[in-house]
Amino acid sequence: MNSLDVSILHNLILDPILGIKDERVDTNIDFVGGARGLKELERRVDSNEMAIAFSLYPTPIDALISVADADLIMPPKSTWFEPKLLDGLLSHIID
Repeated sequence: MNSLDVSILHNLILDPILGIKDERVDTNIDFVGGARGLKELERRVDSNEMAIAFSLYPTPIDALISVADADLIMPPKSTWFEPKLLDGLLSHIID
Protein backbone atom coordinates (compact mmCIF):
# COMPACT_ATOMS: atom_id res chain seq x y z
CA MET A 1 0.00 0.00 0.00
CA ASN A 2 2.97 2.33 0.52
CA SER A 3 3.54 2.33 -3.25
CA LEU A 4 0.18 4.02 -3.95
CA ASP A 5 0.49 7.64 -5.12
CA VAL A 6 -1.74 8.84 -2.28
CA SER A 7 0.42 7.04 0.28
CA ILE A 8 3.61 8.52 -1.16
CA LEU A 9 2.06 12.01 -1.09
CA HIS A 10 0.98 11.52 2.51
CA ASN A 11 4.24 9.96 3.72
CA LEU A 12 6.63 12.40 2.02
CA ILE A 13 4.73 15.71 1.95
CA LEU A 14 1.40 15.94 3.74
CA ASP A 15 2.48 14.48 7.07
CA PRO A 16 6.16 15.47 7.49
CA ILE A 17 6.10 18.87 5.77
CA LEU A 18 2.52 20.13 6.09
CA GLY A 19 1.68 18.38 9.37
CA ILE A 20 -1.50 16.78 7.99
CA LYS A 21 -1.90 13.50 9.89
CA ASP A 22 -5.42 12.52 8.79
CA GLU A 23 -6.84 13.83 5.52
CA ARG A 24 -10.37 12.84 6.58
CA VAL A 25 -10.56 15.33 9.46
CA ASP A 26 -7.85 17.96 8.98
CA THR A 27 -9.37 21.33 8.04
CA ASN A 28 -6.18 22.37 6.25
CA ILE A 29 -6.86 20.05 3.32
CA ASP A 30 -9.73 19.71 0.89
CA PHE A 31 -10.59 17.28 -1.87
CA VAL A 32 -11.63 18.16 -5.41
CA GLY A 33 -13.24 15.28 -7.27
CA GLY A 34 -11.83 14.31 -10.64
CA ALA A 35 -14.99 15.37 -12.45
CA ARG A 36 -14.21 19.02 -11.65
CA GLY A 37 -10.79 18.74 -13.23
CA LEU A 38 -7.52 20.62 -13.06
CA LYS A 39 -9.22 23.96 -13.74
CA GLU A 40 -10.85 23.80 -10.30
CA LEU A 41 -7.48 23.16 -8.67
CA GLU A 42 -5.98 26.10 -10.59
CA ARG A 43 -8.92 28.33 -9.62
CA ARG A 44 -8.53 27.55 -5.92
CA VAL A 45 -4.80 28.27 -5.91
CA ASP A 46 -5.03 31.36 -8.16
CA SER A 47 -7.76 32.83 -5.93
CA ASN A 48 -5.64 32.21 -2.80
CA GLU A 49 -8.39 29.98 -1.43
CA MET A 50 -5.70 27.30 -1.20
CA ALA A 51 -1.91 27.62 -1.12
CA ILE A 52 -1.04 24.47 -3.06
CA ALA A 53 -2.76 21.74 -5.06
CA PHE A 54 -1.83 18.19 -5.97
CA SER A 55 -3.27 16.14 -8.79
CA LEU A 56 -2.75 12.39 -8.84
CA TYR A 57 -3.39 9.72 -11.42
CA PRO A 58 -6.36 7.48 -10.64
CA THR A 59 -5.59 4.38 -8.60
CA PRO A 60 -5.03 1.46 -10.99
CA ILE A 61 -7.50 -1.37 -10.53
CA ASP A 62 -4.69 -3.87 -9.96
CA ALA A 63 -3.49 -1.76 -7.00
CA LEU A 64 -7.02 -1.77 -5.57
CA ILE A 65 -7.18 -5.55 -5.95
CA SER A 66 -3.77 -5.96 -4.28
CA VAL A 67 -4.88 -3.92 -1.27
CA ALA A 68 -8.13 -5.90 -1.02
CA ASP A 69 -6.30 -9.23 -1.35
CA ALA A 70 -4.03 -8.19 1.53
CA ASP A 71 -7.13 -7.39 3.67
CA LEU A 72 -6.03 -3.76 3.93
CA ILE A 73 -8.06 -0.55 3.61
CA MET A 74 -7.44 1.99 0.87
CA PRO A 75 -6.13 5.39 2.03
CA PRO A 76 -8.57 8.34 2.14
CA LYS A 77 -9.62 9.75 -1.24
CA SER A 78 -7.89 6.97 -3.18
CA THR A 79 -11.03 5.28 -4.44
CA TRP A 80 -12.44 8.03 -6.64
CA PHE A 81 -13.40 6.43 -9.94
CA GLU A 82 -14.67 7.93 -13.17
CA PRO A 83 -17.09 7.60 -14.76
CA LYS A 84 -19.50 7.36 -11.88
CA LEU A 85 -22.48 5.12 -12.33
CA LEU A 86 -25.73 7.00 -12.56
CA ASP A 87 -27.89 6.48 -9.53
CA GLY A 88 -31.38 7.34 -8.54
CA LEU A 89 -34.75 5.80 -7.99
CA LEU A 90 -36.54 4.10 -10.85
CA SER A 91 -39.97 2.62 -10.53
CA HIS A 92 -41.93 0.63 -13.05
CA ILE A 93 -45.46 -0.67 -12.67
CA ILE A 94 -45.65 -4.38 -13.33
CA ASP A 95 -49.05 -5.60 -14.56
